[in-house]
Amino acid sequence: MSEPKAANVDKKKSPAPGYAGRRSIPPNVSNADEDEVPIRDTFGLIPRGVDTTDYLTVDNVELFKQQHEKNKKEHHTDRFFNNKLIVRRGQTFDIKIDFNRPYDPEKDQFWVEYVIGRYPQQSKGTYIPIPIVENLEVGKWGAKVILEEDNSITLSILSAPDCIIGKFRMYIAVLTSYEIRRTPRNSNTDTYILFNPWCKEDAVYMDDEREIEEYVMNDVGVIFNGEISNIKKRSWEYGQFEERILDACLFLMDKAELDLSGRGNPVKISRVGSAMINAKDDNGVIVGSWGKDYSFGVSPSAWTGSVEILLEYFSSGLPVKYGQCWVFAGVFTTFLRCLGIPARLVTNYFSAHDNDANLQTDFFLDDDDTINTTLTKDSIWNYHCWNEAWMSRPDLPVGFGGWQAVDATPQETSDGMYRCGPASVQAIKHGHVCFQFDTPFLFSEVNSDIVYYNVKRDGSKVIRNVDKTHVGQKILTKEIGEDGRHDITDLYKFSEGTEEERLALEAALMYGVKKEIREEEQLPSSIDTTMEFQEDNAVFGSDFKVTLTFKNQSSNLYTVSAFLTGHVVFYTGVLKAEFKNKKLEVNLDPLSTKTAEVQIKASEYMSHLVEQASLHFFVTARVNETKKIMAKQKIVVLHVPELSIKTIGEKMVGKEMTVVVEFTNPLKKKLENVILRMGGPGVMKTKTQIFREIPGNKTVRWEEKCTPSRAGSRKVIATLDSETLRHVYGELNIEILSADY
Repeated sequence: MSEPKAANVDKKKSPAPGYAGRRSIPPNVSNADEDEVPIRDTFGLIPRGVDTTDYLTVDNVELFKQQHEKNKKEHHTDRFFNNKLIVRRGQTFDIKIDFNRPYDPEKDQFWVEYVIGRYPQQSKGTYIPIPIVENLEVGKWGAKVILEEDNSITLSILSAPDCIIGKFRMYIAVLTSYEIRRTPRNSNTDTYILFNPWCKEDAVYMDDEREIEEYVMNDVGVIFNGEISNIKKRSWEYGQFEERILDACLFLMDKAELDLSGRGNPVKISRVGSAMINAKDDNGVIVGSWGKDYSFGVSPSAWTGSVEILLEYFSSGLPVKYGQCWVFAGVFTTFLRCLGIPARLVTNYFSAHDNDANLQTDFFLDDDDTINTTLTKDSIWNYHCWNEAWMSRPDLPVGFGGWQAVDATPQETSDGMYRCGPASVQAIKHGHVCFQFDTPFLFSEVNSDIVYYNVKRDGSKVIRNVDKTHVGQKILTKEIGEDGRHDITDLYKFSEGTEEERLALEAALMYGVKKEIREEEQLPSSIDTTMEFQEDNAVFGSDFKVTLTFKNQSSNLYTVSAFLTGHVVFYTGVLKAEFKNKKLEVNLDPLSTKTAEVQIKASEYMSHLVEQASLHFFVTARVNETKKIMAKQKIVVLHVPELSIKTIGEKMVGKEMTVVVEFTNPLKKKLENVILRMGGPGVMKTKTQIFREIPGNKTVRWEEKCTPSRAGSRKVIATLDSETLRHVYGELNIEILSADY
């Protein structure tokens, strides 16, 4: 065997007719005619009597072993549980070709072809002929011979940074005197091409390695929920590298019938993804449900992550039941990160749902100062989760690229489908609601005013109170490299009450959004009385109290009539049932403060509870002497117990260990049909355990064996679900040792 040598084409020699280095396009495709290119799966027939012994033929194409592992490591795709070649666009990768004899660039011409779809066309980027060139050129497809060894050559292939994302078929085409001969179809050479946030020419490029590691490579995240004075969090398994997940994500684009030529554009892909993650109007991945009966599926709070959901959808093609906003956002994060688009999940506390696009949230009060549920159509969600995807926006003016808000929760239609975004976060902040897509709706979610009206008997409406600070009080995402909170409120809005914040609102109104009556002179000018609302630590199944504090800052004697109503509420702000109605009369001496306590009994709310155990208190108070109306809304999320998780045995790749989950029923009555779920990427696939009943105040224990497959810091996530008690979580951080430790 001869020593390997670096490839060196002698430029002084005249290349043979048809030499690939002379032509930018292989000979079967012309610049003038780019119609469908037929791809034959077998070699063509050679005329009888022709001597083919000297023809160059392909014996093998090598994508595995040394080149395979080298490619995947350099392209940051080595974490995928997938034995196919996975590369990122705009970056070189190597393949090895074995011929029947040594390759002679003087007389041999061949090229590489990548093909995707049923009807490949070069004009649409679905048929990609890659010529052999002397020098690779950034921004273009090309292949360069970098090593020759006996009958083998190694090619360095550079893909275009804007090429289609997907699974390509690969062929090697050889030009003979009579025809083009292509290698047969070989699934082993199929190649996945993904977005490349490491490539400066890619639309999703990020210049911070720590951000890429968090927003592309991290396969476990944190979702913040609860309410703003009692922020809770839970972990979520994104699992974008797990077996078959990449195929499942590409399947979504097929189901959406996204044109192949658009699959290199992160704007189009994120918009299609926001529609396909929910099942409304397109039979997408997840059926949304905000009721209490999940008997035909899985409760939204019971999922531990995206993998189980995506694989079920990929297998059946049928929507999976059920999801709510954090489930839609969690699965959407998996979809984006899997394809290589940097993505993060964000939570907006007191998120407005503006039905009529007037940039304000309207609450109508009857004469007795209670909410008129017939007229009040807008709502305030305790919290709402959506996604941000990182990309350039060449369709917008300079400066509006970067993070784009995208939302897969089906709230309102956009261009006839339930989807939302991508909307530039920078545009939302500055009130540029004229920019696509769905910027006005997202602006309202974080920055609308709450306007309280009194509805008169004749139907007229009078503004009684405007709350400019309630909506969008805090917007959180997971911090980089840790599980704590990263407050990104200032990315979406200027500080409340500042001139910049008001200017952003005026800019939004100027861009053609409907403007309702907002005249401040309709409001009583006196601000000499205030009202505050506080609650004790409210525990699921226990009594607690709420306290109203009234403060008189004037030298006048005032009497206050207050009305407190308590509702069991879905976290979307939709009221389910009223369980408390209390009227209070308070005398306020000059320059004084008084408190009033209201006892809330478990027996009043337990029979009405729905998912997330949220109670909504609405208090209106009228100062009788000045007619001033004070209004407060308060969400109380009842504290529920957590699951305890521990491990038994050695924590090492390839070694069996045991994971133990324990739970104690906090109620005096038994829980029935309790379902426990547990899983963790790289540690164990999601598994379930059913307990027909758990007696009151009793503890159950579940042991499950598993064999970790990935070393490093990992996480096990567990959930518990029953009709009586939901949103019970637990998690455990563990360090898995490598097998050669």
